[in-house]
Amino acid sequence: MTRQRDLYITTYAPNVATGRDMRTYTCVRALSMLEPVDLVYVPHDTDEPSELYRAIGNVEFHKVMPSRGARRAALYARTRASGFPAGCCRGVSPELVELGERLADMPGRGRVIVADATAATAMMGLARRRPVTYNAHNFESDYVRGSRLAQAAMRRFERAAISASSETWMVSRVDVESARRLVPAADVRYVPNVVDVTAIEPRVVAPHGVSGAGASVLMVGDFTYAPNRDARDLLVEGILPLVWEKMGEVRLKLAGRGMDGWSAPDPRIDAEGFVDDLATLYAQADCVVVPLTEGAGSPLKFVEALAYGVPVVATPRAARGLEVQSGVHYREGSDAHSLAGAIVDVLYDGAAEMAARGRQLAEREYSIESLAERIAA
Repeated sequence: MTRQRDLYITTYAPNVATGRDMRTYTCVRALSMLEPVDLVYVPHDTDEPSELYRAIGNVEFHKVMPSRGARRAALYARTRASGFPAGCCRGVSPELVELGERLADMPGRGRVIVADATAATAMMGLARRRPVTYNAHNFESDYVRGSRLAQAAMRRFERAAISASSETWMVSRVDVESARRLVPAADVRYVPNVVDVTAIEPRVVAPHGVSGAGASVLMVGDFTYAPNRDARDLLVEGILPLVWEKMGEVRLKLAGRGMDGWSAPDPRIDAEGFVDDLATLYAQADCVVVPLTEGAGSPLKFVEALAYGVPVVATPRAARGLEVQSGVHYREGSDAHSLAGAIVDVLYDGAAEMAARGRQLAEREYSIESLAERIAA
């Protein structure tokens, strides 16, 4: 008997360079454990799938090369006429629509999953005539910056995408409830962001902490994302000076893309920028800080830090979308003073037991294997 094939459509190139790419990677990995997968993608900064994708197995790749010209312009105009944000419409191309529909209509097709706002916009017509799952990266309507018109456009898109889809996946339970309030009749499921926990070797945390000399604090994020930049500024300008009053030799490492042109205001801050292999940074870190004060969804780097077994200090906003408990899996602070105090306490104490509980939670809730079980259910 021929197995069904799932179809996963995304406009993000499969290279695992950003958090959005990581969600695509882990979802495709989980799906491939259940059925063969056809992955449709549009190349951007990379033309071919990375080695990590090629190593998955059970996946066939379909590259879309969008055209430019009258057809593309007309399609953009039609989608914009629906009142959707320009960012949802700009990457829509006739080639993407045609390939997605052709593959979706093949015999033996299983799930059809559209994996970002642009893909959902492109395949809106398909979703009206056959079951399509919308895999949202975040529920953006509550967090979009800009004018009221921009907020209304995002809400209009999300209402249309969720209404048209037979099922919607959201990354946090908070986002699930927001989506259900927007479209009460929708079938919305909790499908969290995960990492490849089994491939991560957890750090052995010193049981008695550090004295201050050589202590290292780490923040990892995509700094092209405004909430991450705001969090970085809070850490550098508001939190670290308070930490240095108690532990003057603590160093901070900042890792992630979007650091070009940013200069560290203190020699104890290392701006690493984009790093291919984060394992070394996590192995050197005595504490990971996630000082988000706004933003949607659940921060993938919080989950990653738990998987590496490094103690985490975070804001309530950062922890809002995760199955974590303050004092059990991480230390919480709601402002610069409480965050600085939590960092100092973790550095002095070591928080080895808390870090171990965080790793156990990652294995149980945020692994690719647990994601496959959720999808299968």
